[in-house]
Amino acid sequence: MNNFGLTVLQQFTRRYPALSNRNFLIFWIGQFVSLIGTWMQSTTQPYLAYRLSGKPFDLGLIGFMGALPTLILALPGGVLVERLDKRKVVIVMQFVMMLQAFFLAFLALTGLIQIWHIAALAFILGTANAIEITARQAMLIELVGKESLPNAIALQSTIFNAARVIGPSLVAPFLILIQESGEGWAFLVNGISYLVIIISLFFISTPFKTELAEKTRNWISEFMEGQAYIRQTRLVAMLILMASVMGFLGFPLMQQIPVIARDVLAQPADTEASSAARNSAIFTAQGIGALIAALSLASFNPPHKGRLLATGQGLFIIGLFAIALTRSVPIVLLLFIVIGWGSITALANMNTMIQLEVPDKLRGRVFSTYLWGLQGIAPFGSLLVGWMAQTWGVPKTALACGVICMVVISSIHIANPEIRDKVF
Repeated sequence: MNNFGLTVLQQFTRRYPALSNRNFLIFWIGQFVSLIGTWMQSTTQPYLAYRLSGKPFDLGLIGFMGALPTLILALPGGVLVERLDKRKVVIVMQFVMMLQAFFLAFLALTGLIQIWHIAALAFILGTANAIEITARQAMLIELVGKESLPNAIALQSTIFNAARVIGPSLVAPFLILIQESGEGWAFLVNGISYLVIIISLFFISTPFKTELAEKTRNWISEFMEGQAYIRQTRLVAMLILMASVMGFLGFPLMQQIPVIARDVLAQPADTEASSAARNSAIFTAQGIGALIAALSLASFNPPHKGRLLATGQGLFIIGLFAIALTRSVPIVLLLFIVIGWGSITALANMNTMIQLEVPDKLRGRVFSTYLWGLQGIAPFGSLLVGWMAQTWGVPKTALACGVICMVVISSIHIANPEIRDKVF
C-alpha cells in the first residue's frame, strides 16, 4: 500500500475507530443484513394488519403485544444478562426471532393469517427482543472497549437506520407486484436474513469481556443495587424519565403510519397499490432522516451530547405537531424525515450518555431499566394511542401527544440544565 493509501486508511480508522476492530466489523456487517430483513417485516406487518381489519386500534393492540414482554422481562433481564455470556445470549435470541419470522411467513403465504396470529407472534418477537437488546448493547463494550464505544454505538445506529431506508423500499415491490402473498414473501426474506447475523456471531470473540456477576448473589439485591444507582445519579434518572415519555406517547404514534398512508392522505383515485406505495414511502422517509442523524453522529462524534439530545427531542415533537396540520403527501414525507432525524439524534445520545456514565459492573442492570422506560411501558402507550386514533383520528392524536411530550420534556430540561451542558 502506498503512502496515500496508508494516510486515507489512518484517517478512516481515526474517524471510525470501531471499524478497525475485526470482531465488531464482522458483527456489524452481519447485523446490517439482518436489520434490512427486520425493517421489511416491521413495514409489512402493520400494513397487513390494517388491511385485514381496517381498525387503528388493532395496530395499537399489536404494538401492545410486541412491547408487553419488555415491561415484564427488561428489568430482570438486566440481572440475567450480567450472569451469562452475552454473545451466546444474543445467538439464542436471534434464533428465536428467526423462527418467529418463518412462522409468520408460513401463515401469510398459506392465507391462514389472522389478527390474533400477528399479535401472538409479535409477543414472541417482543420476548426475544426484551433480552437480546440488553445483551447486545452490553456486548458492544466487550467487542470494542470503552474508548471506541461511542463510535460503535453511532455505527450501530447508522446501520439500523440505513436498513430503515433499504428495508421499506424493498417491501414496495413485494406489496405492489405480488398483491395476494407479497407480505408472506417479505416475512420469508426476513427469516433468511437472521441466518447471516447468527453465522457472524460464531466468528467473533469478546476481548474486552467483563467479569460475570457472581451467581451466588441474590437476584433481588443485585436488581436493587442497580435501582439505587439510578436514584442517586440524577443525570441517568432524568434520561430514563425522558425516554419513558417518548416511549409512552411519542413512538407509539409511529405505529399509525398505515392509517396515515391509507386514510389521512387518501387520494380520489386510490388503489391498493398506491396506498402500499405511500406506506413504504413514509417508512422510507423516516429512515432517511434517521440515517442522516446516525451518519452524522458516527462521522463526527460531537462532544456536546446534551445539546444534541435537546435538539433531537425538539424536532421530533415539532414533527408530531405538524402531522396534525397537513394533508399534503410531499410535506408529510418531509416531516417524517425530520421526525426520523430527531428521534435517532435523541435516542443515540441518550444511549451514549447512559453507557458512558454507568460503571461496567452495573451497565446491564441500568441499561435494562432504560430499555424498560423506553419500551416497557410502551404497551400501554400503544393501546392508548390506538384508542385515541380510532376515536379522535390520527391528526388530533398527534397534536395531543406532541403537546404532552413538549410540556414534560421541556420541564425536565428547565429543571436540569446540566443535561444540556453535558460533554463527553
